[in-house]
Amino acid sequence: MKKHIYIYSPSSAVRDKASFKRGVKRLQTLGYEVEVDADALASHQRFAGDDATRLAAIHRAAASGADVALVSRGGYGLSRILPGINYKAVAKSIGKGTHFVGLSDFTAFQMAVLAKTGAVTWAGPALGCDFGTAAAPDDIMEACFDDLITGQGEGTGWKLPKHAITLIADGASATGAAGQFNIKNAVLWGGNLAMLSSLVGTPYLPVVPGGILFLEDIGEHPYRVERMLTQLLHAGVLAQQKAVIFGQFTGFKAVPHDKGFKLPTVVAWLQSQIKARVLTGLPFGHVATKVLLPVGRQITLAVEGRDAFLLWGHP
Repeated sequence: MKKHIYIYSPSSAVRDKASFKRGVKRLQTLGYEVEVDADALASHQRFAGDDATRLAAIHRAAASGADVALVSRGGYGLSRILPGINYKAVAKSIGKGTHFVGLSDFTAFQMAVLAKTGAVTWAGPALGCDFGTAAAPDDIMEACFDDLITGQGEGTGWKLPKHAITLIADGASATGAAGQFNIKNAVLWGGNLAMLSSLVGTPYLPVVPGGILFLEDIGEHPYRVERMLTQLLHAGVLAQQKAVIFGQFTGFKAVPHDKGFKLPTVVAWLQSQIKARVLTGLPFGHVATKVLLPVGRQITLAVEGRDAFLLWGHP
């Protein structure tokens, strides 16, 4: 039986119809049964339909019985409709086997679901920007998506940047040598940094003591990244974590005023502020090569030299 993918639009309106159609066709070519929500291409102001339309789309996705509920794109729009989501219905859908997948603005949905129900969602691709590209989709992203939908995924790994080893040594307050350590049975959570910081002080940001927080963003200058991290720091969120992992931060321009202030500057500053391990280089974010990550699931973080692994195995 073909695996069933449900495409819906809970955030911004789909403007690039060509990439949407390419994405649907590519998923079909890969052998999946693709069902497109009735309002997936709706448009109201900058949104994929008004608030009621997008809420209904989320609830149809939850009722679809699909193996994967995949967002068409990110953008903006989920924050304003979080109070209207039927979280029990979403959690019930997840319990029956539907994997909710997305990134960027979708982080708001994922955090709210985790805070309200504890259910696991997946940080991963969106239809248009990942499967609907003019060139062939990224092989690693595609393989990770296939692992998810076939139930084969047990973890992911990446090579830490060389400068990260110094950071790890500086932050080696946890058990184990600087270049080798394990953090077991910690909840993986996070996603888009702007969305996370915007949820501080709301009932939609989960409390995750002893967690592993991963972060990514696009179009945010390093000083703005630091400002958002400072908000999480002052709110007490970062002090509760066992590790903070930086994914990809892209789409910004350095300016002469920076005088050497770069993203590694921010990372080093953060490590000086918290006891948690701070790692970088995770292949996730607004980039072609992205792994899929189980948001809200207990995992193991293992580091040996420059090799880092997030391991979750089978439930």
